[in-house]
Amino acid sequence: MAIFQVMTRRRRVRVAIAGTALILGMWNLILSDTANAAIRPSEWHWASIHGHKIYYAVKGKGPTLLLLHGGGDSGEHSFARQLDGFSEHHRLVAPDQVGQGRTPDVSGPLSYTAMMEDTAALLQHLDFKHVDVVGFSDGGILALMLAVHHPELVRRLVVSGVNISPEGLSADNLETLRGTQNPNPKTIDERLAHLWLTSPTESELSLAMLAKIKQPVLVISGDRDVVTLEHTLKIFHALPEAQLCVLPGTEHTTFSSRPEWLNPIISAFLGRSPSRP
Repeated sequence: MAIFQVMTRRRRVRVAIAGTALILGMWNLILSDTANAAIRPSEWHWASIHGHKIYYAVKGKGPTLLLLHGGGDSGEHSFARQLDGFSEHHRLVAPDQVGQGRTPDVSGPLSYTAMMEDTAALLQHLDFKHVDVVGFSDGGILALMLAVHHPELVRRLVVSGVNISPEGLSADNLETLRGTQNPNPKTIDERLAHLWLTSPTESELSLAMLAKIKQPVLVISGDRDVVTLEHTLKIFHALPEAQLCVLPGTEHTTFSSRPEWLNPIISAFLGRSPSRP
């Protein structure tokens, strides 16, 4: 058994019990046996966004749920243990960001702003508004940025393993990233490492920006996450309508390592009516 710590912004505390600890690699995006999720070729599509292709999967029926993957990964892989269950009650839209998953790379540095604007343009291209968003790691950063810069597109958010500045990462992870830096990053891995060490910038995300997000947000973290718990708490406290879920004995890969805990918690959160002033 393990303990879920779930708190609302108003400090109501709920505790549920379950499970054991798993030891997972922090930046290893080859996740533990995710047993390929069933996205058929017919469910893959592409759109021309800002002059380049974005590939995205559409699966299921119901209210739209946007899935935003972790850095260097894909929607199909980051949420392999959520796709089948969530698609029973939602129309899932899972885009791959530039240079990641099925989407071809583009020249130049990576930026969260560019990826966020690509995502917003894709939703507008598909004529989707007021959608629920689930974001893991980099995808969670994009989800928060969408809520700040395109609030009309977002109904509520679930984010896991999110930082709003590089200083939110643990000291060990910052040291590791500094040791991998290439002064002239070219490959997608080198460019991602540079992105993680330099972004999000204060112009992209800040506590003041989070305070303007009016949508309900479920903030998730492993208690052994690469993002420090202190940083996660700052994010939680800054959000006006937030709930917090800290998973014990859990590292960064919450969605792949704890689906039996997270899936029902997220489903319950998405099933609630938005709170009213």
